[in-house]
Amino acid sequence: MPYSQGRIVHDADAHIMETPTWLRDHAEAAYRDRLPVLRYPGGNELRQTGDPADQQRDLLASFGALRARHASPEYRAHEEAEIMARKNFAATGSFVAEDRGRALDLLGFSSQLVFNTFHNTRLHDMEHADADLAYAAARAHNRGMLEFCSADPRLLPSLYVPLADPERAVAAAEDALEQGAAALLIASGCPPRHSPSHTDLFGVWARAEEAGIPVVFHVGGTGSLDYMGIPVPPAQTLATLIFDGVLEAFPDLHIGVIEQGAIWVPSWLRQMESAFEAFHRHEERLQALSLRPSEYVHRQCRFTPYPTEDVGWVVEQAGADLVLFSSDYPHVEGGRKPLERFEASLGDADAEVRRQFYADNFLFLMGSAAADLAASAVPAASARVVAG
Repeated sequence: MPYSQGRIVHDADAHIMETPTWLRDHAEAAYRDRLPVLRYPGGNELRQTGDPADQQRDLLASFGALRARHASPEYRAHEEAEIMARKNFAATGSFVAEDRGRALDLLGFSSQLVFNTFHNTRLHDMEHADADLAYAAARAHNRGMLEFCSADPRLLPSLYVPLADPERAVAAAEDALEQGAAALLIASGCPPRHSPSHTDLFGVWARAEEAGIPVVFHVGGTGSLDYMGIPVPPAQTLATLIFDGVLEAFPDLHIGVIEQGAIWVPSWLRQMESAFEAFHRHEERLQALSLRPSEYVHRQCRFTPYPTEDVGWVVEQAGADLVLFSSDYPHVEGGRKPLERFEASLGDADAEVRRQFYADNFLFLMGSAAADLAASAVPAASARVVAG
């Protein structure tokens, strides 16, 4: 039986686990040697697949052996029972694309929005240091994401768009959308030399809005990974887009804040309302807005809570329309029981709230990328699960 049963669940945060040369393998020859080879120095990503030190001695050979192990009858015999216990490179479909559809069947999820694991901070840092390399790395990243997600139509690829150079950012957004991006991933923090609300970037938002594809932030898109500081970059960037009129100018643009929590959202909404009251009389940019700040958020933005957060409280304080389910599969941080934790924190919330959380808010956020999913999704209990 699948992990999730009896309801339609769309997963707003899932990942591939990039192998050591993944980014280089998808890069243009002129940039290949300038892109990082992953070494996993902390070893945490390798603990379920053997001794990290042994694997790090020859990572390419280790991953070749691991791929063969994933294909073995012995390994697959326990997939159903261990679908939420195996994490990182040990998880089904974590780096072997053709196995990810089987993982979705065993999870019981109707779709997954897929992100990289190791490259957000690297892409952000390149954007702030070397624009040419940043755009080359983004192209490599996007080729790799598209290749992985092409294995199953339920896998929705997030493609990275650096905002460092507005002209190239617009071209990168156009290219990503033409190739099949389900979401445009941008760094959570502001670009290095201009505001994210700069009018030269309006072409990015216009292309996304026209295509019905969301713009998304994801943790790791800034220089800090400190847990308490995670909400600061998206809170600042989103407030900038709201106060400077970007969401006013693009009312059908959807924005997702992924794996950056949601417990901060109620107080952030109130803080923006307070700022609006304090400065509305004196700032023309605020006077030009047709809605209050929180109204733009409800109209256009969605957030993924962590399983450890009290989602029921967030719903009570900010509304059921803002939050959506995510598993973080196959990362350890997502835990072995995200559904159980979310269910406990939702408490006695009614069926409508749960439907919004597990499905409807995701379909809203994803827009045209989820059009076919809405029509085809069925509760997992009635779907056939293939374990072998």
